[in-house]
Amino acid sequence: MLPETHKSFSYDDCKATADWLLAQIDIRPTVGIVCGSGLGGLADLLKDQVAFDYKDIPNFPQSTVHGHAGRLVFGTMKGRPCVCMQGRFHLYEGYPIQKITLPMRIFKLLGVETVIITNAAGGLNQDFKVGDIMVIKDHINLPGFAGTNPLVGPNDERFGVRFPCMSDAYDRDLQQLAMEVGQELGYGDFLKEGVYCVLGGPSFETIAECRMLHVLGADAVGMSTVHEVIVARHCGMRVFALSLITNLGVMDYDSEEKANHEEVLQTGKQRAEQMEQLVSSVVNRIEPNNNYI
Repeated sequence: MLPETHKSFSYDDCKATADWLLAQIDIRPTVGIVCGSGLGGLADLLKDQVAFDYKDIPNFPQSTVHGHAGRLVFGTMKGRPCVCMQGRFHLYEGYPIQKITLPMRIFKLLGVETVIITNAAGGLNQDFKVGDIMVIKDHINLPGFAGTNPLVGPNDERFGVRFPCMSDAYDRDLQQLAMEVGQELGYGDFLKEGVYCVLGGPSFETIAECRMLHVLGADAVGMSTVHEVIVARHCGMRVFALSLITNLGVMDYDSEEKANHEEVLQTGKQRAEQMEQLVSSVVNRIEPNNNYI
């Protein structure tokens, strides 16, 4: 028996979990949503909810972070069948990367076609302010430079190809749709777009690291999302992702500012309603066959 830290999850493991869930729900979700730190309220928008605690779902990891509830919620949003992860998993919790991204493969086997991912992130772009919402147009997988990638190991063609393309990781039509919806909602002043960089965490970035990431072209930095995106794209699902800028990366040695998780959760509360409105409006414009209206 492999120790937990080295166990990978086969197609059959994922299918068993998906089948267990499908046997207990009437809907077949086409949209999957992942809630970031302090943004679990997205799941509360779902009508006719059926919810499962992560601990009760076979093979599912459990969230250990404050601000992540740990429930998988099924329901409809604006009439679209959805499944929502209220709480996600991170490398810094000690889980193997294949387990962190396991829910994406389960989403695929549930019938999900479009994945919407939210996160809380630190702003690196000098034009960003706390409370801005960033539509992610691309990412930098810094741990991947050292071989930390969820697709490492044997590839199962039933999920996807051995060498998946990532130049189109974030669906451009959905990005454009979100910017249009944001303008309609009056969010033009705080809706941005940019590049997200993932780090392992859990320690926040040093000043030198923030400066380096900024030079590399990152507009925001966080500890999630990218690994889920890689697996979702490997499975052939469309991806749309948003970062809520909850703090600004410290770039100046004379600064007294310090990043902290409480600040992240507080900003999440303040901007959560607008994030929820933006996501639900985007969902409303996604047709079942992935066209946009």
